[in-house]
Amino acid sequence: MAKAAPRNVKTIEPPKVGIVSLGCPKALVDSERIITKLRSEGYMLSPDYAGADEVIVNTCGFHDSAKEESLSAIGEAMKENGKVIVTGCMGAQPESITEKYPNVLAVTGPHQYEAVVESVHSAVPPLHDPYLDLVPPAGLKLTPRHYAYLKISEGCNNRCTFCIIPSLRGDLVSRPIHHVMMEAEKLARAGVKELLVISQDTSAYGVDLKYAEYPVKGLPRKTKFYDLCEALGELGIWVRLHYVYPYPHVDAAIQLMADGKILPYLDIPFQHAAPNVLKSMRRPAPVKEGQEKTMERLKKWREICPDITIRSSFIVGFPGETEEHFQFRLDWLQEAQIDRAGCFKYEDVAGATSNDLPGQLPQEVKDERWNRFMEVQQAISAAKLQAKIGRALPCIVDAVEGGGADARSQGDAPEIDGKVYLRDAEGLKPGDIVNVTIEDADEYDMFGVAV
Repeated sequence: MAKAAPRNVKTIEPPKVGIVSLGCPKALVDSERIITKLRSEGYMLSPDYAGADEVIVNTCGFHDSAKEESLSAIGEAMKENGKVIVTGCMGAQPESITEKYPNVLAVTGPHQYEAVVESVHSAVPPLHDPYLDLVPPAGLKLTPRHYAYLKISEGCNNRCTFCIIPSLRGDLVSRPIHHVMMEAEKLARAGVKELLVISQDTSAYGVDLKYAEYPVKGLPRKTKFYDLCEALGELGIWVRLHYVYPYPHVDAAIQLMADGKILPYLDIPFQHAAPNVLKSMRRPAPVKEGQEKTMERLKKWREICPDITIRSSFIVGFPGETEEHFQFRLDWLQEAQIDRAGCFKYEDVAGATSNDLPGQLPQEVKDERWNRFMEVQQAISAAKLQAKIGRALPCIVDAVEGGGADARSQGDAPEIDGKVYLRDAEGLKPGDIVNVTIEDADEYDMFGVAV
């Protein structure tokens, strides 16, 4: 019997999308949601401009320097590819983009996932192929497989004078607790070992929903800070809390840290300590309570959980900051003994009310105060890390190379805090959690060996 002639099969390449994600972890989560949706529709991800049919640039618009970085990234994408869709915080002011790059395909604002996907569809329609329309159960991530950011809300109800987040992302919109927990459980099942909880104001979680109650694994849970911490603590993985203000209700979560349910780590954006400056900044009530109440709270937390790491961020050179204000903050820092601290030099942001405050400071004053702040904080950090020499600390491995490994302790968040460098990493792989004997330390990092 004669064999049938083979059919001519036409292979159609799936469309490819490149993505550039700038800014904070909240923007990174937005990027992950976008690529998860596109990948589920059959789009492929391109690692470079040349292989992409179009490029998405997720921008940051918090500071003028961040805007310049975003515009530079858009310009590079336009030059190297030419088909560019812009989204993110800077997209809330589209004219600032289109004035410089009028030929971008589309501009959308922050967390407008559907609009981004529609713009991609318009530029390069998707292929409908059931064999391509598959993604991992936990979605696609831009972080390593062993950790992931878990965004619990959008927007913010605070009106800090230096911040334009509410005008870019709106007021607080919390995700119902059962939605957050479904995502967290998927991530845990997919092998994620560390969840980094993020929002603009994590301690305000659920206030907009009046702490509505939903079933989580058959049990009623309120959409509330403590309930979420308690539920996440039952997953059996590391849970790290970011952007938490020291409201009284946060106290209850410290016991969960002491019990090993969630990591003994709090990221609190104090920004300053001098009452007059905090008033000019219009910071939320907990950070304006005054040095005495804040110190009492920190002392209480450390009594409940001695291993707690307090991380914070500060601004130097805010309009009207005097030398007395600055010295007050240095004295406060010494007393508070903040474990980890980042410091930023104040700069005007288009649309921020702080731009019009009197007492704008020259750049050289900001530079000088930044250097003095960092000297004090480095000394505090070095002393705290030196005190850990000889201890065995649980650490998570981020990378293994050349016989050694880069890891992090429970007091170190990825990208922003220090590392623990292991000199012998035989048999270890990223995501492993091991006990490490600390042998040495400097101002930011520790060095040791797995035991």
